[in-house]
Amino acid sequence: MNVFMREMKANRKALILWCIGVFLMIASSMGKYAGLSASGQSVTDLMAQMPQSLKAIMGMGTFDLSTVSGYYGLLFIYLAMMAGIHATLLGASIISKEERDKTSEFLFVKPISRSKIVTLKLIAALVNLLILNLVTLVSSILLVQNYSQGEGIIGDITRLMLGMFILQLIFLFIGTALAGVSKQPKTAQSYATGILLFTLMLSFAIDLNERITVLKYLTPFKYFEAKNLMDTRGFEPVYLILSGLIIAVLIKVTYIFYEKRDLNV
Repeated sequence: MNVFMREMKANRKALILWCIGVFLMIASSMGKYAGLSASGQSVTDLMAQMPQSLKAIMGMGTFDLSTVSGYYGLLFIYLAMMAGIHATLLGASIISKEERDKTSEFLFVKPISRSKIVTLKLIAALVNLLILNLVTLVSSILLVQNYSQGEGIIGDITRLMLGMFILQLIFLFIGTALAGVSKQPKTAQSYATGILLFTLMLSFAIDLNERITVLKYLTPFKYFEAKNLMDTRGFEPVYLILSGLIIAVLIKVTYIFYEKRDLNV
């Protein structure tokens, strides 16, 4: 069994559970929308009366929750957070688990280089991300369209999923880089998750305080905001370039430190 198939099999159950979780989250959220939509204008009035700080913390922003696109824009924040957590944990574990589980000898008795091992592991991780993203895309289209009432939502959902995939890549490689650098593989997931939560909280803080808007470049959650991807602005080149640079650097770090580290074989 090659490394790629081994990783796909090892992560199969976790991937299925994450896919089920995403589907159930979308289904339950759209069920709540069915109840909210019956309230009509009263929902908008209620949102207008809420403090800005509470709306920022809940991710409501300027979304009109009486429309399906506005409601999905709010839901996307939580979908992106789930996808980011999955990518972070996957990235950290797929690199460090050989040391954690004391299975390094399985790999290093094989006539393949460390760089090829990393490449096959990363390909398996990318396939996992793509599957989760596609499940989210298909589930969103099928469930959200039931409440669209003629509103064009497929294009918006597709752009959001493209943005989410890039976000997944960033956090995946944050996890792999930390797993490569860390001398204690068991802590890589904790560090990576901490970074994700910090960047998420930073994005909320920026919404609360315009004076720290310059910090938006430090949090990937600001690169692909629903409110931007769903209007005429779409993808901003500066964020796409910055994302590409971040991913390239993190991949390089992963390879360099994994090849240099002294694994317990």
